[in-house]
Amino acid sequence: MNVADFDYDLPPRFIAQTPVERRDSSRLLHLDRRTGAISHHIFADIAALLRPDDVLVLNNTRVMPARLQARKAETGGRVEILLLTKLDERRWEALVGGRNIREGLELTFSGSGVTCSITRELDKSRRLIEFSEPIDRLLQASGEAPLPPYISAALADSERYQTVYSAITGSAAAPTAGLHFTRELLDKIQRRGVELANCTLHIGLDTFQPVAAERVEDHKIHSEYARLDRANSEVINAGIRKGGRVIAVGTTSARALETAAKRAADENQERRAVAPFADHTDLFITPGYRWRIVDAMVTNFHLPRSTLLMMLSAFAGREVMLGAYECAKEMDYRFYSFGDAMFVD
Repeated sequence: MNVADFDYDLPPRFIAQTPVERRDSSRLLHLDRRTGAISHHIFADIAALLRPDDVLVLNNTRVMPARLQARKAETGGRVEILLLTKLDERRWEALVGGRNIREGLELTFSGSGVTCSITRELDKSRRLIEFSEPIDRLLQASGEAPLPPYISAALADSERYQTVYSAITGSAAAPTAGLHFTRELLDKIQRRGVELANCTLHIGLDTFQPVAAERVEDHKIHSEYARLDRANSEVINAGIRKGGRVIAVGTTSARALETAAKRAADENQERRAVAPFADHTDLFITPGYRWRIVDAMVTNFHLPRSTLLMMLSAFAGREVMLGAYECAKEMDYRFYSFGDAMFVD
């Protein structure tokens, strides 16, 4: 497959720069992936699209305040650090912005007493860095929530880049499909007989990057830490046994669920089941993938040539999905992290 097959044109005016005033007042495009039929709603209407015994699976990751401002110890030059992956209590993989960011460079953080050094140069601006001490207090005092590069507007309330059910800090970006839910909407959904379950997948920034390779098969997918505990796996499996649908809120939940379903199959469990796990996943879902567990998906509108658009194309069909994107543009939907949503079933 060619990566160009997942390209589409998106004028900048479609890219949402700020969230809507109320989370569940964003727009919702409902796509029937079997027929290609489309209908238009507001997000709060999703409660009516769900059925008793469905299981709605939420990614409860929380975005780290992962952007830090530093200075070069020798010259005082400014350096920006964006933490990506925690390797241990003091070592991280990060994007480091600045001039001449070489191995051995020492950095300081104003007023904190914390320092760090560049221990290895990776590709482009990626570096391995080691702090002088664990940085929980530094992040709490000085860290900023990183917004995607296509958002230029300042965010008045940093909690709008967190889901209302976020609980476990570790992501470099938000699971944006979940940004549309309010606590009141989740309560309403539960009153309809829909079960809620949680998984955790800590999102890396690679998730949102366009694929640079010409062929999909040549792209090396990133690895992300994911977890599904036993209690939540039992909720999901009970819903399946009742005949309910497994509905992933976001591509991140879908990736975690399909990883858990593969674990169940490897353990010789029943065909339609998930197994608890806690590990890194490098599952790359592209057209031709055989879905094991996800029946429907809540998702935002994704970047051209991205692995997320490839996953949605694997779920609904490339032509159907790209057709839905063109319809969304015709109807002036808002795209990307603070944009509108789709419900694909």
